[in-house]
Amino acid sequence: MGNLLSWVTDAAPPKATFSVDQIPDLTGKVIIVTGANTGIGKETARVLLAHGAKVYIAARNQAASEEAIRQLKQETGNEAIFLKLDLSDLKAIKASAEEFLSKETQLHILLNNAGVMAPPIELVTADGYDLQFGTNVLGHYYFTKLLLPILTSTARATPEGKVRVVNVASCAHLFGGLDFNTFKDGPARKKCSRGSLYNQSKFGNVVFALELAKRYGDQGIISTALNPGNINSDLPRHAMAQLPSVAKQILIKVLLYEVSQGALTQLYAATSPEAVSLNGKYLVPWARVRPPRQETQDPQLGKALWDWLEEQVKDV
Repeated sequence: MGNLLSWVTDAAPPKATFSVDQIPDLTGKVIIVTGANTGIGKETARVLLAHGAKVYIAARNQAASEEAIRQLKQETGNEAIFLKLDLSDLKAIKASAEEFLSKETQLHILLNNAGVMAPPIELVTADGYDLQFGTNVLGHYYFTKLLLPILTSTARATPEGKVRVVNVASCAHLFGGLDFNTFKDGPARKKCSRGSLYNQSKFGNVVFALELAKRYGDQGIISTALNPGNINSDLPRHAMAQLPSVAKQILIKVLLYEVSQGALTQLYAATSPEAVSLNGKYLVPWARVRPPRQETQDPQLGKALWDWLEEQVKDV
């Protein structure tokens, strides 16, 4: 009952007290936004560019990313940089991180924004993992792991001694848990619904963010997780496709917010001076701190997930 109440509360949040006008000048800051060729990620990149940041759009679709970069330059006068990143392929993730590290010596903010929601159950990653967990959790974990050396060295070089890793979760984590038997494809996974696998991946995002905060907070990493809100973007396209057109229209009008609002909470976590004190915290719309589901805070579960993630990438 408590989880359902939390979902209802987050679905109709109070008016935002944070706005993009409060974002400081970001000149000289290097930022990666995964999945920034569309939706909330694209809007996030637009705002960051408008405030002077050097922004990498890390995404799989090069054509869509280049079109987004063109549009964003028209809107902001500043040009983002495309970084090819396929979060559903561990070797491709490694190549992407190596490409970035060949170009940059600093990374101030990593926004793990990309996500997959409710795709057909038969879809798995290149390495045989559930597509949602493999992309949303394992993929972002590995990308972050490969970038930890540049993140920690950047933290040491900054006056405040901090950099930020923002992990986009969801209110769906309230209805999730972790069944390690379903992370890879197999009979247990095939018995799950697409929705339950999505909830699990978002639960995993929250657990990972907290574990990252615990392990690397003393090296200057500020790791947060957040629910961006119920947003009218491309993310729920697979789930929406199963609804009658009338139901879709009602959902969009009643429950979904614009992407400009959806970007607010992650922009706050990534750029606000106040958010530098939020290591390990969970944020909800719009830019408010609130506890996540209690089970995500279990230290034994955090260690177990981290150990599992480490095991998957040790030989890539």
